[in-house]
Parts: sequence; structure tokens; C-alpha cells
Amino acid sequence: MKKLASLLLLAAPFPAASEVTYHRDIAPIVYANCAGCHRPGESAPFPLTSYAEVSRRAKTISLVVNDRYMPPWHANPETTHFLDVRRLKAEEIATIDRWIADGKPEGDPADAPSFPTFTEGWQLGEPDLVLTMGAAYEVPAEGRDIYRNFVLPLDLPEDKWIKAIELRPAARSVVHHSLYFLDQTGKARTLDGKDGKPGFNGMGFRTGSALGAYVPGATPRKLPADLALPLPKGADLILATHFHPSGKAEREQTTVGLYFADTPPSRKLESIQVPPNFGRGAGIDIPPGEKNYRIEDSFTLPVDVEAWFVSGHAHYLCETMLMTATLPDGSETILLDIPDWDLDWQDTYYFAEPVVLPAGTVLKSTITYDNSSDNPDNPTNPPVRVKWGEQSTDEMGSITLSGVALDLADATKLNLSNKANRARVFAQLGRELRDGGVLDRLPAIVKRLDANGDGLLQESELPERMREALLLRLDGNGDKTLDASEIEALREWLETLKKGRGT
Repeated sequence: MKKLASLLLLAAPFPAASEVTYHRDIAPIVYANCAGCHRPGESAPFPLTSYAEVSRRAKTISLVVNDRYMPPWHANPETTHFLDVRRLKAEEIATIDRWIADGKPEGDPADAPSFPTFTEGWQLGEPDLVLTMGAAYEVPAEGRDIYRNFVLPLDLPEDKWIKAIELRPAARSVVHHSLYFLDQTGKARTLDGKDGKPGFNGMGFRTGSALGAYVPGATPRKLPADLALPLPKGADLILATHFHPSGKAEREQTTVGLYFADTPPSRKLESIQVPPNFGRGAGIDIPPGEKNYRIEDSFTLPVDVEAWFVSGHAHYLCETMLMTATLPDGSETILLDIPDWDLDWQDTYYFAEPVVLPAGTVLKSTITYDNSSDNPDNPTNPPVRVKWGEQSTDEMGSITLSGVALDLADATKLNLSNKANRARVFAQLGRELRDGGVLDRLPAIVKRLDANGDGLLQESELPERMREALLLRLDGNGDKTLDASEIEALREWLETLKKGRGT
């Protein structure tokens, strides 16, 4: 009898898998991963808040989630654990595809979860300081993407420390992302509005510290523990904003909220860039047609470090980014793996738990580029030779790990080692100065740069692309000005370069 029963069970058909319906199976996925941006008044180009809206866009949804273009999250969460991961699981994508293949059944509305309640207004609570662009910028309905810098004067009477920045665009549908920088030179104010419009064009304006970025869908976050970034009095906040025309003319007048720390941080946050200076000294020179151009660089931690977050930066030709940490015992940890870099979705990735890296750990960055016609992001067709530069058609490349010395007593050692790492750009700077024949023209160059005629070269008077390296190399007293003795040191250095004794 038992054998007969077994045979009967084998002969019986298996029950059909339960039907995938919108309300029971799809709505939870969409509400949790899409509706934050895809709802009225937010940055996405269309809402996804109901069966009718999701069903109408079903094929588009399938395409972008299978391609991993949406939700916008480019770091590999399978190799590194991050906070606030905006990425669908493979089984969630499979569920969406099955629902579409089955004819997009709606199912029973009683099965639907409640639509999530989203925090309106400031996500981090009322800011300590609110800034708004002085005038609205007109974004046309059609045309190429726009990279525009906007100056928000702070006019702070004293130094402050920043815990977080939250950006609220007025026209969310056209603001693709915005990077925050400080300008202590006043140069941005002189460029602002010169073409009759608010702000000024370009991607290359970098005069001071980077403070973070706004990316649609990202969760605003305060720096952990008592960490905070310095905000010197007299500095201006710069928004380097990327606009993507949406088919409708828009007026963008961004509002920014700043959140201050009550007291200075107990530990200095170090941003370790590998390679330093956005890859300026890496010799980036990508031939046309090259599909797998690679740069690599490494940095050895001199002390125990507690790492909190990581980010990358490059332009259109970049394909992949990888930062690994090889510990003294030979084991390897992946800190950031971006298998498909996208300039339009630059993000900061916070570790789910701080990553402790012992002294002697080797940080290694590997960045690849595709300068062929097969790269759909290539801004030039046919491809042309691309070197390091600050414009969008140039290239850069670096990965930045941010953290603190685990032991407060080691903070100075870490800071000095980090400065020495950045100073490696001197070799590239020296080659440029030598090959440009600067030595023979130095008196005339100094006179031309000295805009106020005081015989000194202030930070704002130095060439922007060489400013940081020149000050690191020559500014012995740290006043961000080259005096007569420091200009003489520059002349002596150039003499050394001309005689071929190195940099």
C-alpha cells in the first residue's frame, strides 16, 4: 500500500505556483524602492503610486531594473555592506518580470499594503542655517545637459562645523545631482553672473573642501559620532549642479539647509584619496579606441584607522572602480566595487558598520576607462585622445576613503602621511612647469598673476589647476600666500628641474 501511495503521489500534477498580483506582490516592491522619488512633487519624471501608473510603465520598469539603472545604486552590495542600499534583490526583479509575463494581474486591493508615509519638508529636521539661491536659473525644455556652479554666500562671523547638508531643489525633475564645495578665495563671486545668468558654467571649479553631494533618492545623513567638517568664516558654499532638461522649461532656485555641530569634533576626519588629487599625477592619457585603459595606485595606512564611508569620482569614460584593503595578515577586503560607473549618479556610500583597518593595511584603487565608439557615454565620436583635466570631456579618477585615526594620539601621524600622499602630485606638476618653460618667464608670470600688485601671490591669484600643489610644495608658513622667499624657492626648484636633478 505504501508503494502504491507513493506512485499515486508521483503521478499527481504539482499545484500551479500562486499568481503574482500587483497589490500583493508588486506594490510592496514599488512602495519600498521607487515611490520615494516616483511620486508627485519629487525628482522622478513620472509617479508610481497606483496599479494604473505602474502597469502603464511596466515594460520600462522591467528594462531599467534588469539593467540595474534603477533604483540608482552603483556600488556592489554583495561585496560590501552599506547603509540605505537602493538596490532590488534578484528575486524581486524576477517577480516583476513574472507579473508582466502573466499579463500584469491586479489582484485583490485588500492585499495591498498601505502607501508609505514620507517625511515632508526637511528630512533631518529644522536646519541651523537655510540658504536660497539669490535668483532662479532658467533650465530650457530641451538641449544638452548643463553643468552650472552657484554661489551661496555664507557670511559667517565665526568658524563653524558641519554635521550635514540637505538640499531641496525647487524643480526636482531637472536637478540630476549637485556637489557641495567651499570657496575661501572669493573667486566664485567674481565669476557669478558674468554671462547674465545666475552662477557660471563648468565642471572644474574646485577651490576648497568637498562637503558631499545631493543625488535623488539618497537619504540625507548626519556624520556619525561627533564627526563634523570645518566651515571657516568667510567661506562661500558652491553648488556644482548637473541639470538634465526634462522636456519642460523649469526655474530652479535651490534651497540648502546646513546642520552645525555644537562643539568641534574630537577627531579629525581624514579623506584619503587614491590616487590623490583626482588622479592628476597618474599620467592619464587614454588613446582613442582604447577599451580597457587602467590606472592603479595604493596607499599604506601608517596607523589604525576607523573608516566610515567611501566615494569615487571620474568623468564619462570611466567604466569600473575598485578599492581593496589588504591587511597585514594578507587577507583582503573590498571597500568599494562599482562594476558600471555612471557620472550621473555619484554617491557617497556609508558602511553599515565602521571598518577598522590596522596599521600597515594597503589601500589599492583600480579604475578602468573605455575610450572606444562602443562606449555609449563617450562624449566624442569618433573618439579622441583624452588626458587628465577638469572639463567634462577630460578625465579624472580617484576613490576616497573617509575615516579617523582609531587612537587620537595617532591623528597627527595620519594627517601628515595623507598630506605626503597628496604631495606626490609634485612630480607631475614639475614636469608641466619644466616642459612649459616657466623658469625663463617666471618674473613676467609672477607680475601677471599678482593682480593687486602687492608682490605676493595669494591663493586666489595662483592658477586654479596648480593651486593646491604649489601651496603644498612652497607655502612654508601655511598662510596660503607665496611671499618673496617662497617665490624664490619656486625659482630654485625650477632650476633643479631644468638641470634634470629630479622633482
